[in-house]
Amino acid sequence: MKFHPANAAGQNVFTGYGDDYVSINNERYSHPVLVSPAHAVTRWHAEQFETLTAAQLEAVLELNPEIVILGTGSTLRFPKPELTRAIAHARVGLEVMDTKAACRTYNILAAEGRQVVAAILL
Repeated sequence: MKFHPANAAGQNVFTGYGDDYVSINNERYSHPVLVSPAHAVTRWHAEQFETLTAAQLEAVLELNPEIVILGTGSTLRFPKPELTRAIAHARVGLEVMDTKAACRTYNILAAEGRQVVAAILL
């Protein structure tokens, strides 16, 4: 599926996704990524939901988000509370959803000017 934001002036936005990739600003990624509106897209070293660690989620905080959108792949799965403790302690919101929904939600929040970070697993 492809979709296009109404106004992406200088921001990172999702421009497409599929079962094994996401596209950000029309560049395709086939590995987990961290995405924020103003920072460079980076590879996220969290390869699978089953092996997700607290340290990998805590690394998201380096981008200073007010909200984190965790895309868990093709199905919605919730991480154990001990994995998300640092995010809660930092008073950062966390929303968990399947990756396709995470891409759409991120675009809406970024368009609103929110300090959002998408942590995307494929």
